[in-house]
Amino acid sequence: MVKKYETPMLDTLEEGKWPSFITGIRRLANEHPSEFIQDMNHSLLGQLEHSYETRKGYWKGGTVSVFGYGGGIIPRFSEVGDAFPASREFHTLRIMPPAGNYYSSAMLRQLADDWEKYGSGLVTFHGQSGDIMFIGTSTKNTQTFFDEINEYGWDLGGAGPAVRTSMSCVGAARCEQSCANEQKIHRLLVNNFLDDMHRPALPYKFKFKVSGCPNDCVNSIERADMAIIGTWRDDMIVDQNEIKAYVEKKGRKYIIDNVVNRCPSQALSLNDDDTLDVDNRNCVRCMHCLNVMPKALSPGNDKGITMLMGGKRTLKIGDLMGTVVIPFMKLETDEDYERLVEIGEEAIDFFAENALEHERTGEMIERIGLVNYMEGIGLEIDPNIVSSPRQSSYIRLDKWEEEAANWNNAQTEKAS
Repeated sequence: MVKKYETPMLDTLEEGKWPSFITGIRRLANEHPSEFIQDMNHSLLGQLEHSYETRKGYWKGGTVSVFGYGGGIIPRFSEVGDAFPASREFHTLRIMPPAGNYYSSAMLRQLADDWEKYGSGLVTFHGQSGDIMFIGTSTKNTQTFFDEINEYGWDLGGAGPAVRTSMSCVGAARCEQSCANEQKIHRLLVNNFLDDMHRPALPYKFKFKVSGCPNDCVNSIERADMAIIGTWRDDMIVDQNEIKAYVEKKGRKYIIDNVVNRCPSQALSLNDDDTLDVDNRNCVRCMHCLNVMPKALSPGNDKGITMLMGGKRTLKIGDLMGTVVIPFMKLETDEDYERLVEIGEEAIDFFAENALEHERTGEMIERIGLVNYMEGIGLEIDPNIVSSPRQSSYIRLDKWEEEAANWNNAQTEKAS
């Protein structure tokens, strides 16, 4: 028999015009045909009400894993399990999504059907880590559920001090701004570092994220220890006929106010004949103009990636944006992709040997210095990784172009 609990404090969370997470849990508790799922969710609501009353949390960790793995599961044991027995164990399984989050409806239904056999029915697409979060199951059912979905191709993601589940944007399949093969990069990195994901052995977590253009739809700059972002290094492609059509439709004032004047580096100008001039040398790839006029403006043809290291959310020293370590890298041949994976290997090895416990890559770079980090992972210093040289009074710019040209010539000679 399903045991129900009084939840007056939770009831107030459903008042007002905004959706409440309580509504979803209560729907499972009251309307799901399975008494097993009803019981788990009523028990969960009861414990949550108790936490609100006492202003304490009652979930504690532990060790739960499937055979052969050391990570991928978030253990949750209740300290008040005697009072709320159906949610005594409420573990979460992190399941790796496909690259670009491409699913078929049949596969989603199969996952949901299996979860309703072994879990609470609560699912999150997707957690902050990028995983599919199957929330709420017992230790016994953890292995059974994993075995069943593993049979048709799903695997656990990362958890703990390990390489975490990678993320990539939807990419060229649905986005005209794509400058890289996001899914190929994603799969190569995941396949290469799968052992580091399943068997935690690092000082703390390490994340890969892949965005196909500088819009950075997966927020890799802010969240990834190794961020890979598609970009281009030649001139932006401008269709002047589409520019004129856009001016005719919206008006010159609109174009000047909402496109030209919003360029952060003042690289755009609208001519008297309604054509657009682009100062590509000063374009910083903010993507605003391309997003506003996608038919008129497109990324250039010389496409590649920019690589950044050290992005993360708040931990020891606050939020950090990723630091550019490779301004531009072509990804065309198998050797190019092998080089990308090798850099990832060097970054993880150096992190494993030099980071302090519970320290992210960005914090390690802050502590040891960028020059030491670049030397440690085998990358040469590139003058283009300097942050905002136009705005720094401590960088001489009178011979900047000459020095940059000398450096580029040296790199070309070395490559040939």
